[in-house]
Amino acid sequence: MNRELRRIGLVIMAMFACLFVASTAIQFGFADQLNNDPRNVRTLYDSYKTKRGAILVAGQPIAYSVPSGDTYHYLRKFTDPMYSAVTGFYSNIQGTAGLEGALNSYLSGQNSSQFFEQLNATLSGNPVSGASVELTIDPKVQKAAWSALGNLKGAVVAIEPKTGKILAMVSKPGFDANLLSVHNNQQASQNYAKLLADKTNPLINKAITGSLYAPGSVFKIIVASAALNNGYKPTDTFPNPAKFQLPGTTTYIYNSGEGKCGGKPRVSIADALKWSCNIPFAQLGIALGQDKIRAQAELFGFGKSLKIPMTVTPSTYPQNMDDAQTGLSAFGQFDDRVTPLQMALVSASVANGGVMMKPYLVSYVQSSTLSILEQGSPSQLGQPLSNGVAGQVRDMMVNAVAHGVSTNGQISGVSVAGKTGTAQNGGNLPYTLWFTGFAPANNPKVAVAVVVEDGGGMGQSGFGNLLAAPVARKVMEAVLKK
Repeated sequence: MNRELRRIGLVIMAMFACLFVASTAIQFGFADQLNNDPRNVRTLYDSYKTKRGAILVAGQPIAYSVPSGDTYHYLRKFTDPMYSAVTGFYSNIQGTAGLEGALNSYLSGQNSSQFFEQLNATLSGNPVSGASVELTIDPKVQKAAWSALGNLKGAVVAIEPKTGKILAMVSKPGFDANLLSVHNNQQASQNYAKLLADKTNPLINKAITGSLYAPGSVFKIIVASAALNNGYKPTDTFPNPAKFQLPGTTTYIYNSGEGKCGGKPRVSIADALKWSCNIPFAQLGIALGQDKIRAQAELFGFGKSLKIPMTVTPSTYPQNMDDAQTGLSAFGQFDDRVTPLQMALVSASVANGGVMMKPYLVSYVQSSTLSILEQGSPSQLGQPLSNGVAGQVRDMMVNAVAHGVSTNGQISGVSVAGKTGTAQNGGNLPYTLWFTGFAPANNPKVAVAVVVEDGGGMGQSGFGNLLAAPVARKVMEAVLKK
């Protein structure tokens, strides 16, 4: 009898031990993961019982909560659509997106680092307050980017090259997140359905995710970097005919304007970048081979996951290409696909002497008791270029703006490094327009990437220097005027 009781006792003790381990793991080990899971509707409803922390830019709230006087207790407010790509939305029907989703556990006071606040709230009977989040965004630079894009569809990213701080992140068209935070569920659902059906995709942060863009000639920065890293010099030349037949095909490619780029039968790598010559770059790409180009692209971050803290869609460089496809990829066509953030990182790496800093959007997270829960700080993500090669690429980009086809990136009295791009999308589809660069060239304060969708409303008549470069110039000027 005693033996049976002992066995039952051991079984019960083992069950309690398993329950203790499981509950501890869920409460502490997986708490943040479960709280941040967008499918966890209970967490979302529970979060309405607490005053959600504010999202701040230069100390001013761009998203905050106010008493609602209904069953949800608090209503989320958003101050300006120009921040919609950053904040995302907070809805009791659609859940969360953007920073509202990525930092939900902090904002709702449920992060494991807020345990003692949660405990104190339980003991006192007062609900815990969410943490506030201060961003790295500069409001003047953000405003400049938003205004400069105007009615154009696209995105802008501005980064401080030496630290990785994101100074501006704009996606257009934006949206009014207040339409989704309303407590009338039917109204919120209708508003969401309209935004979802909008063919301009306002809910997608085009700076970091969604359908990636063909980079066009801004990808030449990466191919030139690969060439210099593999023994080529900026002065090495390639044939520059009026047209070039891709190997193994009956397809011809042309330089912009279907003429000899720069009017010379042979051009150097430096002049090919300055004049954005497709044919010499196609030949350079074939000579390098896809593996060396891909290796360089991966050093810049292609194919790698990244969080800022929102998840960034990895940019891609294709595999298993033949020579013809490699030639096309060398000037940003075929299946090259990038985000604006990726191209801003490429320019920032060149600007920072070849060192790529990890981009970050959060300066710090502060609890309701004013303790710092998380601090953003500069950290190195990689070094795609040596200092010497970075200097050579910088000089080529300076010439592209000063004397080449990227002249609308010029700023009076300031040396600017940059590169434009005009990417074809097949058939009669409108072009995708680009500019990426940095300023001042010799002491960079900002690196920027601008993408303009749908040819800027000009179909196949628009080009990067006409529409994207002026946007980038205004963003860089906003930083330099500070």
